[in-house]
Amino acid sequence: MSELTPPPYRADHVGSLLRPASVKDARKRLAANEITAEELKAVEDDAIRDAVKLQEEAGLKIVTDGEIRRSFWHYDFMQDLVGFKFVERDAITGIHFKGANTRPIFPTITGPVDFSEDHPMLDHFKFLAAETKVTPKISIPGPSCCHFRVAKDDISYQPYRDDLELLLADLAKAYSKAVKAFYDAGCRYLQMDDIYFAYLCDPNIREQKKQEGIDPDWLIDRYAWMMNEAIKDRPSDMLIGMHMCRGNFKSTWVAEGAYDPAADAIFNKTGVDLFFMEYDTDRAGGLEPLRLLAKGKQRVYPGFITTKTAELEALDDLKRKFDEASKYADLDQLGIAPQCGFSSTEEGNTITEDDQKRKLDLVVRTAEAVWGSA
Repeated sequence: MSELTPPPYRADHVGSLLRPASVKDARKRLAANEITAEELKAVEDDAIRDAVKLQEEAGLKIVTDGEIRRSFWHYDFMQDLVGFKFVERDAITGIHFKGANTRPIFPTITGPVDFSEDHPMLDHFKFLAAETKVTPKISIPGPSCCHFRVAKDDISYQPYRDDLELLLADLAKAYSKAVKAFYDAGCRYLQMDDIYFAYLCDPNIREQKKQEGIDPDWLIDRYAWMMNEAIKDRPSDMLIGMHMCRGNFKSTWVAEGAYDPAADAIFNKTGVDLFFMEYDTDRAGGLEPLRLLAKGKQRVYPGFITTKTAELEALDDLKRKFDEASKYADLDQLGIAPQCGFSSTEEGNTITEDDQKRKLDLVVRTAEAVWGSA
């Protein structure tokens, strides 16, 4: 690690990777009581080692564990926060996507929220760090997830039902503890997936929030405040990334709308260093919001490369898109990453492992073509 230039790098990716058949099979066998949790962990360990090798061989200078131990990109982290309880409901679908629905699992808040010092993802990071020669990164859901994904009727802790500001403040404090705990575990590059900034740019979702009695612009501002409160005391050698998209489940999506309503809050109020922004379809709008990125060290990774389909983007087309992006933000403040993860839930997108490899290779080739190195 001492010989490696510290991040940020030009080539990066959001985090999740397709779960291999070995892991999916082991989970089924665990559910059938045919193997133990320790035996499942051993299978996951081997799969993560393979995932690290895949990323390193692609030429990436950062690696993740592919979120291989998780079922959901966000719920697995949230369920181990103090105050949260997850319930599965019969005859109810989960989150509605354009063409698919997740399993009917729902987060509830039953007491004061906090971050536990024995949160299992701290060990997940330590395992990853021990398996790579490049920079290990872990992705966790951002603090907004813990509000946006919990229905008001699923908050049984009365102080939070009565006072939304109290809930947001306590979430910010819990995440501040999480940031410190990951740093103490050796993490110097932490990514938080705060996708609801993008959701709150969707006209239909904005209207839903208004019907709930919440001003969507106020909510965007408070989400930015929560993120800033969570990370403002981080040590100077710790980078914080933030990913935003409009939904990613079995190659489907939820929201649409340009970043304009949230761009100022995203770039200028969160305090985040690196921004991973979905830009693989017209649903994300134009690149004009990048003009609000302040001059300096912050960096945006426009997600011109999609993880939803197998078709490989043409390198010349990607270079032209960066020519366009550079009209709004300095090219030196840009990098390249896919628009989202490859497997935001264990089901994964409708692509193959070979497709995934080719996409990661393209990320590196694009960085080398535009900036001269990854």
